[in-house]
Amino acid sequence: MPWLILSSDQQDNRRTMNRSEKRGKIKNKDLKRQTNCRERPNPEDTLLWSQSLENLLKSKYGMAAFQTFLKSEYSYENIEFWLICEEYKKIRSSSRLSSRAQKIFDSYIEANAPKEINIDHQTRDAIRQSVKTPNTSCFDVAQRIVYSLMEKDSYPRFLRSDIYSSLMASA
Repeated sequence: MPWLILSSDQQDNRRTMNRSEKRGKIKNKDLKRQTNCRERPNPEDTLLWSQSLENLLKSKYGMAAFQTFLKSEYSYENIEFWLICEEYKKIRSSSRLSSRAQKIFDSYIEANAPKEINIDHQTRDAIRQSVKTPNTSCFDVAQRIVYSLMEKDSYPRFLRSDIYSSLMASA
């Protein structure tokens, strides 16, 4: 049984997307693999995603679609940082908190970090100090900044993207 049956218009769109994918965009099969889903989300779900970034991130398929989109735009570090912060807040061991805080700082916060996020230098300096005696909220300000950037920049582009259009058409 095919995974997806497309109309001729959708097939034309798919061919266009395939040409774009060859130029560096991430393929839809990556989205399917990320979600481990055989079916597309229902129309109500995809409409909910268009109402807020929060709704999008609450959905497993929505999160995977957004991650795929961010990878295609080379801004995956934002959602990755946001998700790592969510996991970081759940840590209860002080030694694990300390080592994890340093890893997060080195990977995302430090100037010229491999996955440096876009935050102001005051926030960067404040986090540098708080990592010395870390707690579960030491990345909260940076996480809010990154969420706001995604909400105001990446999320609206996602809603206009081929990925979202394709999901809407097939839902």
